[in-house]
Order: sequence, then structure tokens, then C-alpha cells
Amino acid sequence: MALEYILGATMLVSLISLVGIALFFVAKKHMDSLLFILVSFSTGTLLGAALFDLLPESIDEIKSTVALEITFVGIVVAFCMEKLIHWHHHHAGKESQHKHPLGLLTLVGDGFHNFFDGVAIAAAFLVNPAVGITTTIAIGLHEIPQEIGDFALLLYCGYTKSKALAFNLLSALAAVAGGLLFYFFSGAIAHIESYALAFTAGMFVYIAGVDLLPQLHKEKSARKSGIQLALIVLGAATIWMIARYIE
Repeated sequence: MALEYILGATMLVSLISLVGIALFFVAKKHMDSLLFILVSFSTGTLLGAALFDLLPESIDEIKSTVALEITFVGIVVAFCMEKLIHWHHHHAGKESQHKHPLGLLTLVGDGFHNFFDGVAIAAAFLVNPAVGITTTIAIGLHEIPQEIGDFALLLYCGYTKSKALAFNLLSALAAVAGGLLFYFFSGAIAHIESYALAFTAGMFVYIAGVDLLPQLHKEKSARKSGIQLALIVLGAATIWMIARYIE
């Protein structure tokens, strides 16, 4: 059943690109409020998945020191990938004729990101379905605001709506490729699933701590900050409950 779970989950995460784009049009007037909720809840799910599920499962199979070292590698890799994209974004943004290369770079970078999402989902389901579910939820919720941003950037770069939609979906399908490749070659290295879970935990911590939390800190209203905190805790609690009670 693991292959069916992996294929279904990676396809679901890939199709979330369409959901994000649909929300871009349907709820455009309420986009700020929608992103406020999604980013806050997604922060909690990413941190919850990393700390309550992925790392504990990894440490069950390999030494805690090794798991934490691999987690650090995940953080460094996430930093390098994002730094490269931001560096190109900064230089390409200086001249309008560089818009199309920026769009291509966004698609390639997003494709690599989605490929690793697929690897993470496959590694999680190979451990057990509960870990697979929590990982898929955390990735899926993070994908919605990300795909909205990518779609808007492609439009800015001069792509038509139909081309932006098609390329965004193609990039998202890299998750399926990542999941399938990991499934078929997972037996090549002992405990590779546990290494992949620790690596994913590092990437999740980086995304939540570097990309999402700084966005939340821009909110100065005490009431809205309280709502943010509640949504973060709710997201983490959702992952905690799934990790503890779903077999």
C-alpha cells in the first residue's frame, strides 16, 4: 500500500497548485485575510511536523546526534537554495528584459523544492501512514500561499494566465517524480527513510523560522497577533494529534 499512498499524496500536493491559483481569483478581495490565516496555521504545522513527528521518528531508527546533524544539513541546504533564488531575483529585477529569466528561475527553483517535497512524503509513508499524513498536511498547507506567490510572479514576468497555470502545474508534478524515485531506490541505503525525515525536519524548521515567522512579526496589532499565536498552536496541535492517535 505504501506506493499507492505515496502516489496519491504527491498527486494531491501537486494539485494544490491549482487550488492556490483558484483562490487567487475567487478570493482576490480577501487575499490578505486568507494569507494571514494560511501562513499562521502553516507555521504551526511545519514546526509541529518537524518537532513532534519527523525528528522523533528519525531518532527511533538512528542516533539522535546523527539525526540532528542531518537536520542541520537540511537547514543549510534550504538556506542555499533560497539564497540562490533571492540572488537571481535581486539581479534580474533591475532590468525589465530579465523578467522571463526570472520566471524560468522561479519554475526551476520551485521544481527542485517540489521534488524534495515528494521525497519527504515518500520517506514519511515508508515509515508509517501517520507520519505520511502529517508530512503531507504540513507540505500541502505551505504550498497554497507559495503557489499563489509563484503564480503572481509568473504573471509579472509576462506569462499568460494559461501558460503560468500550465508551467506551475508542471513544476508541482516534480513532487510525484521525487516520491516515486525515492520509493524505488529507498532500499539502496540502510535507514535512508530516517535520514530523509531528519533532513525534511531541518527544511521545515528553516521555512517556518526564516520565511514565515518574520512575516507574522510584521503584524503589530495585539488582537491579530493573538489570533496568529492561536493559529500557530492549532496547526502544531493538529499535527501532534495525528502523530499520536492515527496509526
